[in-house]
Amino acid sequence: MKSLFDLEFKRFITPSIIKIVYILVMILLAIGYIGLVVTSFQSDALLGFLMFLIVGPLFVLIYLVMVRAGLESLIAQIRTAENTAELVRLAGGTPPADGGPRPFPGNPPAPQQPQDPTVNGGNTPPANPYQK
Repeated sequence: MKSLFDLEFKRFITPSIIKIVYILVMILLAIGYIGLVVTSFQSDALLGFLMFLIVGPLFVLIYLVMVRAGLESLIAQIRTAENTAELVRLAGGTPPADGGPRPFPGNPPAPQQPQDPTVNGGNTPPANPYQK
């Protein structure tokens, strides 16, 4: 409950409530299926059997798959964000939620002046500062 009122968004609450959302969607689909079957049987018995055996289960299955895929996609994005923040922390940086941008340790300083391409006769490329 404390995470719900975290105005800095340091912790994600979606993974903890996603099961509840999925259960609610399954309950709503079941209620809709029952309502569709009952309404169809009131209209015509053949239509009722058609909705009960073919159309209703297909409708519920398709919507359940779409909802599940959407929720899994959301969870995957959140886990990617959490893992990226952990990698930044392990590398010695500061995750975006903890402060402003800071330079990554171990990077060479940026060149101060543009280098002249004719320094080495123009034939050899400048040394790569990222290789040791």
